[in-house]
Order: sequence, then structure tokens, then C-alpha cells
Amino acid sequence: EQVRESGGGLVQTGGSLRLSCTGPGRNFGASSPGWFRQVPGKEREGIACITWSGNTAWYADSVKVRFAASRVQAANAVDLQMNSLNVNDTATYYCAPCVALGGGIILPSSGAKWGQGTQVTVSS
Repeated sequence: EQVRESGGGLVQTGGSLRLSCTGPGRNFGASSPGWFRQVPGKEREGIACITWSGNTAWYADSVKVRFAASRVQAANAVDLQMNSLNVNDTATYYCAPCVALGGGIILPSSGAKWGQGTQVTVSS
């Protein structure tokens, strides 16, 4: 089963979206699953990293309070609930194994592979 991101779309400022990442369990090994996003011409940003138990999650300062990651154990999936979206959240969102360094810094695990992602566009 390949990792696949879904749930993106077009939403107005202040709106919400829920992204889903299916298939991380067999593809991420022991690494925690996380969410990243990228805007063309900019570096990829780690925004959320959650333990496999789902008990602990870390967030980038840019999304803290507004976004929430969760594990869907039965479905081998990781969701990302995004609230209070603004135009700065417009990006392609990816799911990949992550490492949380503290201080809101989230990096992809060594050897992380990237899928096609799902596009999120927030209109003003």
C-alpha cells in the first residue's frame, strides 16, 4: 500500500479542511508520521508530527492551535484537521515520516520519500 494524501481543495479564509494520509504504517517504519507543506519556490515546511500512539503531537508555530493531527488506527491513516485557514496556508501538503526537534522544528526522517501530495488553496 502506497502512502497517499487526500482531502485538499479550495476554501475561503477562515474555513476548514481535513486531510488524510493513508498507508503510513508499512512505509514509515518506526518513524512517526508527519505532515509537511510546500509552496513553489520555497522550502518544504514541517508542520505536524505525531507519535504512532497518537498521544503526543508537535506542531510548527505557524499552525499551532489551528491544526490538529490524529491517528486513525483502524484505517492505517493519519489525519490533519485544519481550522481558521488563511491565504498563507495555501500549499501542497505531504505526509512523510518525521522527527520533532522541539521548538516547533519538524524535519523529515532520513530517507523520507514524497508522494504527490494534496493541494490546499485558501482564497481571501
